[in-house]
Amino acid sequence: MAKLSGKEIRELAKKIVTETPGGIRYSALVRQISQTHPETPINTIHGNVWDLDKTFSGQVLKPSRGLFVYAGRNPSADQEATVSTAPIRESDFYEPFAEWLKTDLDEATEAVALGGAGMRSKWGTPDVVGVFKPLPSNRVKFDLEIVSAEVKTNPNESIVAFGQAMAYRLFSHKVYLVLPSTVPEEDQGRIEALALLFGAGFVLFDLNVEDPHFRVRVRAQRFTPDMFYVNDFADRLHDFDRTLFNRLFQ
Repeated sequence: MAKLSGKEIRELAKKIVTETPGGIRYSALVRQISQTHPETPINTIHGNVWDLDKTFSGQVLKPSRGLFVYAGRNPSADQEATVSTAPIRESDFYEPFAEWLKTDLDEATEAVALGGAGMRSKWGTPDVVGVFKPLPSNRVKFDLEIVSAEVKTNPNESIVAFGQAMAYRLFSHKVYLVLPSTVPEEDQGRIEALALLFGAGFVLFDLNVEDPHFRVRVRAQRFTPDMFYVNDFADRLHDFDRTLFNRLFQ
């Protein structure tokens, strides 16, 4: 096959954006064109795709960094249409994330599910809380760190969830926002930008209880919490469930 001309690249790129629900990221768009037309130099593809929103002004939009969306489609509606109608409970993902936080992300030596617990505070009850603490085998000891996470299964609650996650910074060294992959790409880009600005972690997962496939979009930064609220959280957890308290802090 002969290599594509600049006009053919741009038209093909527009076609791909138009046919992709929720839009497509720049790198994925370039990769798709290159894979279907390997005879076309990659730099030529880059040169004709990078400003697609300006080439097809009014037809192709760029709502966030690196994302192209067809102007005639509501990306949120497309994403929502893909959500399974099977009943899925948010709590189904608490324990899997707690385990993933320990074994895959390796940012906690112990983690438990707390979501829905009656701890008398909408400000201070994470869905998952973990601690990173020294083990008896560690030659050099270090201070305990608290890691909290807010998990949501509703893609429309991302902004509310971000606010809740940031509230946990009062008593946590690290916080994670855990959202389903059905969140529109445009919102994912904005949440990623906020996470980078405020030091929050951002994790995506699939709405599949058997295999959530958690993956990191942004790693959480470490901050020093307010010790008044650390002790307030510890007191409330101790009063609510001493077994969980001991599991985490003893």
